[in-house]
Amino acid sequence: MSDLKFNKKGLIPAVVQDADTGEVLMLGYMNEASLRRTLESGEVWFYSRSRKELWHKGATSGNRLMVRSVWRDCDGDTILVKAHPLGPVCHTGQPTCFFQEMSGDDLD
Repeated sequence: MSDLKFNKKGLIPAVVQDADTGEVLMLGYMNEASLRRTLESGEVWFYSRSRKELWHKGATSGNRLMVRSVWRDCDGDTILVKAHPLGPVCHTGQPTCFFQEMSGDDLD
């Protein structure tokens, strides 16, 4: 982990991608403890910036993310988790958090 670049708050962005389809499912933040738990448990853990605690994805909904592989980018400042989702990923019930397309009209 020494080659990873966590920010001043000890966090690193983690993009979660569906391991089968390649679809981007969500973005979360990990600290060292949540990244270790993710690697050790085979399920995705994040650090909740609002609650200031570790967050096991799907702990309340049951919609967990099962890890297939974890990658670091070339600069060591972003994590990519390829996972198999067990149910919808977004808290709205959508399969991905990225379901709201934007256009130039949204600039107004």
